[in-house]
Amino acid sequence: MNNNPLPFTKYNYRLMLIGIAIIVLGFTIMGLDQQMHGFGFMGLTLGPVTVLFGFLFQFYAIFYKKK
Repeated sequence: MNNNPLPFTKYNYRLMLIGIAIIVLGFTIMGLDQQMHGFGFMGLTLGPVTVLFGFLFQFYAIFYKKK
């Protein structure tokens, strides 16, 4: 039986905070686009790809288990 009553370790929480920061960075990049209605490179490509990477990083942080 596992001694740890909590499902996540301190390391998992750190990884989750990094993932949240990446997601916020992606939305900030989308908001900084100077094109009308955000139809430039930053609003249509760079920002959404960054947000997607942030969500994938969150999945990694949640499922990470120390061996």
